[in-house]
Amino acid sequence: MAIPFPDIDPNAFVIPVLNLPIRWYALAYIAGLIAGWRIIVALMKRPALWGGQAPMEPGRVEDLLTAVIVGVVLGGRLGFVLFYQPGYYLSHPLEILRVWEGGMSFHGGFLGVVLAGLWFARRNAIPPLAIADAFALVAPIGLLLGRIANFIKPELWGRPTDAPWGVIFPVPEAQMCLGIAGQVDGACARHPSQLYEAGLEGLLLGAILWVLLARGGLRRPGLLLGVFLIGYGLSRAFVELFRQADAQFVTLDNPMGYALQIGAGGLTMGQILSLPMIAAGIWFAARALRGARI
Repeated sequence: MAIPFPDIDPNAFVIPVLNLPIRWYALAYIAGLIAGWRIIVALMKRPALWGGQAPMEPGRVEDLLTAVIVGVVLGGRLGFVLFYQPGYYLSHPLEILRVWEGGMSFHGGFLGVVLAGLWFARRNAIPPLAIADAFALVAPIGLLLGRIANFIKPELWGRPTDAPWGVIFPVPEAQMCLGIAGQVDGACARHPSQLYEAGLEGLLLGAILWVLLARGGLRRPGLLLGVFLIGYGLSRAFVELFRQADAQFVTLDNPMGYALQIGAGGLTMGQILSLPMIAAGIWFAARALRGARI
């Protein structure tokens, strides 16, 4: 049993005169940024949520959004280049600029947003943790939309499976698993790991953060940030068990694609990059919880 891939055009629409296709992936980024922008503006209009004065004027959020866009694009692209395919891009440096061809790293984009937020906070004398908590609250929206867009594209599919909810992705690379469990009528079924991540990093983590917001989470600087880091790190590390490893890490001696082999097992690159996030999240959350209860 398996689920055929739904007949979804990866292009949301095409601009007629220019014949320019607009992909769902691009719309996911845009929608996530706009939703985050409007939510943060709303937060800044409600000083009671912060236990007094809001950390910045609502009108300044537009300037913050500009910095975030630059951080996401540069960080996401450079993170993909450095973390996943440094050898290839060292030989083809001009292709680093071809962002439209795909290839973005969440962990790199996250670092880009951190740097953009720190720069903005320092320049405008705003508490950095206040901006970080606001970012943490809206980030799951972008993650949810982005992972759904990964599924539609399709890319970042899971490992072969014989589970009844396995999906047959219509991509030649996804069919390279002959002899492995999950074949259906000659096709290879794989875990829809993109949807696993959408549910965990987007829906579940987002719900937890909004519950904390309702209970006064913004009055504890760093709490929402810490919970986000822990939640994302754990979710990503778990889904990596079902997500197909990047091709450059897969060899005959390392079929699971571990970036760090430990005996018969190991850690994928996604798990390695998530461990510091979990550790940092525990530190921020513990620091925030030393004060009064929510």
